[in-house]
Amino acid sequence: MNVQNIVKNQKRENEGQRAWADAGMTASATAEASKIGAEVLKSGGNAMDALAAMQFALAVSEPFNTGLGASGFIVYYDAKKQETKVIHGHSKAPKNARKNIFVDENQDVIPFLERSTPGTAVAIPGILKAFDQAIKLYGRKTWGEVIEPAIRLSEEGIEVNDLWVTAIERFGNRLGEEARSFFFPDDVPLTKGERVVNEDLTNALKELQKNGADSFYGGSIGKAIAEEVQKFEGCLVLEDLIDYEAKIAKPLQATYKEFDVVVPSPPNGGGFALLYMLKLLEKLNIGQYNVRSWEKYYLIAETLRIMTADKLTFMTDPSFYDIPLEGLLHPDYLDERLRLYNFTFRNDKIAAGNPWKYDKDKKPSGLKAQAFEIGSETTHFVAVDEEGNIAMCTSSLEHNFGSGIMVPGYGFLLNNDMTDFDPSIGGINSVEANKYPVSMKTPTLVFKDRKPFLTLGSPGGPTIVASVLQTLIHVINYEMDLKDAIEEPRIFNGTGPLIWWEEGLPEEARQVLEKMNYQFDEIALPMGNVQAVLFDHQSNQLYGASDSSRPGIPVGVNKSELN
Repeated sequence: MNVQNIVKNQKRENEGQRAWADAGMTASATAEASKIGAEVLKSGGNAMDALAAMQFALAVSEPFNTGLGASGFIVYYDAKKQETKVIHGHSKAPKNARKNIFVDENQDVIPFLERSTPGTAVAIPGILKAFDQAIKLYGRKTWGEVIEPAIRLSEEGIEVNDLWVTAIERFGNRLGEEARSFFFPDDVPLTKGERVVNEDLTNALKELQKNGADSFYGGSIGKAIAEEVQKFEGCLVLEDLIDYEAKIAKPLQATYKEFDVVVPSPPNGGGFALLYMLKLLEKLNIGQYNVRSWEKYYLIAETLRIMTADKLTFMTDPSFYDIPLEGLLHPDYLDERLRLYNFTFRNDKIAAGNPWKYDKDKKPSGLKAQAFEIGSETTHFVAVDEEGNIAMCTSSLEHNFGSGIMVPGYGFLLNNDMTDFDPSIGGINSVEANKYPVSMKTPTLVFKDRKPFLTLGSPGGPTIVASVLQTLIHVINYEMDLKDAIEEPRIFNGTGPLIWWEEGLPEEARQVLEKMNYQFDEIALPMGNVQAVLFDHQSNQLYGASDSSRPGIPVGVNKSELN
């Protein structure tokens, strides 16, 4: 691994889903949001201003994956202070949430579709409070200024693309009556190429611009949210919105092959998961195997299984129960976990270990591990400014169209983040009032010699960390071009034998893993949607790249374009 070699291997192409620039970069899952972020940078805004403008633009251009009713984690690097902070905009269980909301009278877990679309699925949305805090602390522009581009975009309307069509076709059955009237006008689904205007969403954005985030957290929008959730027999009430706070936290940090990797801390579970897997793969020296070899894919698969076993057992809201983080990342504990690899067959004995003996100050809760987790959809976006400040966010309604509940008069969907909890009773991640569910959002910053080297993240629920992990090692271990590293076929699996895979997975690797008792899903599907920026400090250039799984693009800003 050599940083100079990595930089040398980057393709100096400046078109499509690659962009180079010397004064700023944005990247997101929609071209509209990326362009708006870049315009904010050109007009004197900093990275946080651009990121906030992109969140509002994504609420217009990707309303089934994120929006005003979403949750998320913002990571901000202050170049002058050389300091990274995490703003937690994660959704939280309402104060009236009951432990048994996702089980029936026989204590059996309610089927997913049934439990993910009623009002009980709606958690307290945190993304707007997080951005309100972030703009006040780190922004250069006002709240009203960063919303303005999204208002114009909403008034002009969005051209329906393949992403919209696929979401409607696959998940349109999740929509309530109000939402269905927008996505299925006259009971006919929106079609590719038509321009759609959401007047109610425009109204919501204008209300927020005029009256600030307080309108959402207790004002007219908040009242409409609470009323609609109650109509669907949910737990959320107006007081939950009024009392919600976005916390500013220190990130987690660990080294990987002389790089410093910085991620959010719990209740975010993705950050821990990434550091844990990197530590294992560093000890296993994954880079000694060819990037398309069966050995590489075996190590990824088994590492995901080992990590998931520990994550489902120990990850929780740390304000409720202790997490043995030091123990989980302790070198001796990781050495114990290395004994689970054999390079001969899928180890069916993989289970959680005992990190508590390496973390004596923490106490086990005695609660059961989560049995499984469900996939979801999200979005990730990033902005870098001329001064080197970096802002990025992974935000989400949780699943496509969230709860399917659209707020009347305001045109946005509410999340179903309560499904991030273990639906059964008595688990470490089970529902409890005022508790944060574990989230796998993994916005990631990588430093070399105290300078930013790479920023990346992805949507995809439990697959998020797999996408971030594989892209990261493709760059660092295999010295690949950033866009090529993103496009290299990825896999994901939980604790079981089933592997999800992307088109282009080497046939030899698949055949060998099948002989090792892994199973592959019947069809290949795109996994996640990585958005990334690489820093070439030698030539003072930024390289942005977007994943082909969605129509987003990176947009560069050059010094000649700055106002």
